[in-house]
Amino acid sequence: MPRFASNLTMMYSEHAFLDRFAAAAADGFKAVEYLFPYDFPAAELKARLDAHGLTQALFNAPPGDWANGERGIASLPGREDEFRRSIDTALEYASVLGNDKIHVMAGLIRPEQSREVHRDVYLRNLAHTAQAAHAHGITVVIEPINTRDIPGFFLNRQDDAQAICREVGAANLKVQFDCYHCQIVEGDLAVKLKRDMHGIGHIQIAGVPERHEPDIGELNYPYLFALIDALGYDGWIGCEYRPRAGTSAGLGWLKPYL
Repeated sequence: MPRFASNLTMMYSEHAFLDRFAAAAADGFKAVEYLFPYDFPAAELKARLDAHGLTQALFNAPPGDWANGERGIASLPGREDEFRRSIDTALEYASVLGNDKIHVMAGLIRPEQSREVHRDVYLRNLAHTAQAAHAHGITVVIEPINTRDIPGFFLNRQDDAQAICREVGAANLKVQFDCYHCQIVEGDLAVKLKRDMHGIGHIQIAGVPERHEPDIGELNYPYLFALIDALGYDGWIGCEYRPRAGTSAGLGWLKPYL
């Protein structure tokens, strides 16, 4: 049976952020994820998790200057020291919140910049991150993201992400398989899940193309959930979608899985 984590960045936006933990638990979620925890003390977030019996499934390492458009710094030349400090911060939070996965965003590349240079920086930074995270029992995940939502994002395809993980060669470096992004860029999700499941560390879902509930749009999620189960995935599936109306009102799709 699939296990679902509510993404509190996108879901329950009708509540203040710290109140979203209670709302997710009330709707039957047993785990949560979100983009970033850094606006709040780790102890405060941990208290919310514990008060509502929730597991922290995932969050992202610091992404650089998010407000000014940065979307990760892992592949950016000249930012290596900043990147390593950001990983230290993420691991400090994880040690309090208890999650065993951290997502590291690759960042943006402009057309005139060298993909080879960015890729070399990316691999070296990921090798450092995997080694640092290993000491904490944490898996690092990297996510291919479509360039319609984030133009210029460095990593876009599942096969490229899997190749990077193989090249780094760390057992705790895996791919975050976001069904929404994969459908937009490549499609053929079932075949890719079968091909890559051994290298997938986290899965996320949303309806395509509007990024609403997973029962809205072009993907047959009941089929994909059954396939993910059959392939032996036992991690959390992050619900990273924007509810079309109220979050709780749109959770009819979830009831068969609670």
